[in-house]
Amino acid sequence: MDSKMAMVAAWSYGLAGVFAAFLTLYLASGWRAGGRSRAMFLAVALCALWGMLGLAFALTGQAVFLAGSLLADAPRFGGWYFFLLILMKPEATEGERPTPRPGWLGAIAWLLCLVGFAAQLLAVLGIDLVLPSQRVVLFASLAMSVFGLVLIEQLFRTVSPDFRWSIKPLCLGLGGVFLFDLYLYSDALLFNRVDVDAFSIRGFAHALGLPLVALSAIRSHDWKRRLVMSQRAALQSATLVIVGAYLLFMASAGYYVRFFGGEWGRALQLALLFAALLVLAGLALSGSMRARLRVQVGKHFFSYRYDYREEWLRFTQTLSSQGGFTGMGRHVVRGLADMVESPSGALWLKDPSGRFFAQAACWNMPASVVTEDADSPLCKFLLESGWVINLEEYRSLPRRYDGLKLPAWVVEVPNAWLVVPLTTGSELIAFVVLATARTRIDVNWEVNDLLKTAARQAGAFLGQMQASEALLEVRKFDSFNRMSAFVVHDLKNIIAQLSLMLKNAERHRDNPEFQKDMLMTVEHSVERMRQLMMQLREGATPLDGPRGIDLVDVLRRIQSAKAGQGREVALTVDERVVARGHEDRIERVIGHLVQNALDATEHGGRVWIRVARQGTHALVEVGDTGHGMSPEFVRERLFKPFQTTKPTGMGIGAYESFQYVHELGGKLSVDSAVDVGTQVALLLPLFDTGHGMKPTETPKESA
Repeated sequence: MDSKMAMVAAWSYGLAGVFAAFLTLYLASGWRAGGRSRAMFLAVALCALWGMLGLAFALTGQAVFLAGSLLADAPRFGGWYFFLLILMKPEATEGERPTPRPGWLGAIAWLLCLVGFAAQLLAVLGIDLVLPSQRVVLFASLAMSVFGLVLIEQLFRTVSPDFRWSIKPLCLGLGGVFLFDLYLYSDALLFNRVDVDAFSIRGFAHALGLPLVALSAIRSHDWKRRLVMSQRAALQSATLVIVGAYLLFMASAGYYVRFFGGEWGRALQLALLFAALLVLAGLALSGSMRARLRVQVGKHFFSYRYDYREEWLRFTQTLSSQGGFTGMGRHVVRGLADMVESPSGALWLKDPSGRFFAQAACWNMPASVVTEDADSPLCKFLLESGWVINLEEYRSLPRRYDGLKLPAWVVEVPNAWLVVPLTTGSELIAFVVLATARTRIDVNWEVNDLLKTAARQAGAFLGQMQASEALLEVRKFDSFNRMSAFVVHDLKNIIAQLSLMLKNAERHRDNPEFQKDMLMTVEHSVERMRQLMMQLREGATPLDGPRGIDLVDVLRRIQSAKAGQGREVALTVDERVVARGHEDRIERVIGHLVQNALDATEHGGRVWIRVARQGTHALVEVGDTGHGMSPEFVRERLFKPFQTTKPTGMGIGAYESFQYVHELGGKLSVDSAVDVGTQVALLLPLFDTGHGMKPTETPKESA
């Protein structure tokens, strides 16, 4: 090969290798996108290797590079075969199974590649078998070219019409390459020699086909994931470039000073180095410089100023790192300010009364006691228009804000720039005043849309927090009202007890036994009312923890108290047990059940209590032969508050008893029938006798 043809071959194969190398780097970003992208990456990479080896041979004339180029030819064909076969693989659609690709295509492809590689290897080693190895190489190469055209035809014919537009450049590029190889090897077999001119420009043919392949890769998003640089990466890259250029310039200046500075050269160089590093640190820590650089990068390198994914993640994270309502307001201000490089701002929130807006949070801005009426022109304009008010634009072109009259205090806010409304639904919940940005920012449609969208999210956050605080306040009042209802219910029972005592006082006031019982009743009532007042002041939960309670003693006190009221209650003790709970509340629960049984039973009827052990619980049964209750009432109304069958009842006692028993880990069940009677089974957890009082077991007794 003469020097001119060597130069042509060098340019030819070099161009193919460089094009393939650049396309390989471009496709590297889509390596994880799927099998098609990986197959194309592999095929182009093998082309790059083949082209570079051909370039090395054309430049050096070394046989080793020629051998490498020849050996890389068959794998290059194999790479394109693999890619085309992957493209021909049908994909399943909804409700249908994919049609399998003909298996013989893949078998022929791998067979041709193996035969071609073996023939090239024998030709390189100079080994002839049945036929001359060079002749076998030409046959194999021609067969691989023909099979490549067959795959191109199969792909273009079987692909869906929607996908055909994407693969037209690919078919044209690869079809041209295979046609050129078909001509080259057909001519060589026909005339028993390789056309040196055609072989020299073979690289050009491949280089011209690669841009068409790249065009198909751009059109077909399924092959690769488009390489997109985020604004953060672009900003960091621009920063590194600027810092590198700055350091290079300062290093050149330092070298110049040292070279021409004579005796003071090294001293001046050290001084210059210190000054350069100090200036660099100042610029790196400057918020204004970062803001200017961010704006310039977004303006000149991207079609949109903001990386919305990054902005939204940052804003959401800012709102989520809340510390109470004041902290939440400050985070809202800071999140909106960071979007427009504002150094400060303040939030005006609607008062719970809904009559005015007052400053609820501020960030790097002085606190203000100024309020704005909810029906002022500013608030009406923000609610009706939803606009972000640019105060600089308002001062220069007030007609754009038709009907807006700014209050004096807004003008007096230091460096006031933007007024951003925060809405939730159709209500203006707050607005934010932001100070002038660190750098010049054009408040265009993109900035307005971003601020309005972020403001809606912030308004939803603030509205949700307000609703949560209101719900918490309502729950506190509900808890207080529920506790008050329990207290009123107990007071009703005390009043009934005292009223009964006064009713009997006219007949028995001279009886010493009655006087003794009366004093004990009054003392008990006073103590109970004192406990109720303490419970109302401290809360519904008792101050002391559960302890062991001898249920027999409790039941005997209840029996004696009812006997003093002229009613008999039978008590049966199967086993003396110790339950866990609060003695006064347990006594009140069982006393309420007994009183309900007495109220439902006429004189002459029977009311009884039985206590026993049932597994790990103490069983207290309260029964009567009274009026009873319907199954519907027991199922739907008995244990709900303010549901009762008594004319003067409040419907609190059963609900309180049910709640307290379940708090202890017990269970309360009712078996009742109308005009037959009611039996209530109360299961209470036993007290751990290893850490409390030991129950005294007695034989069965009744009273």
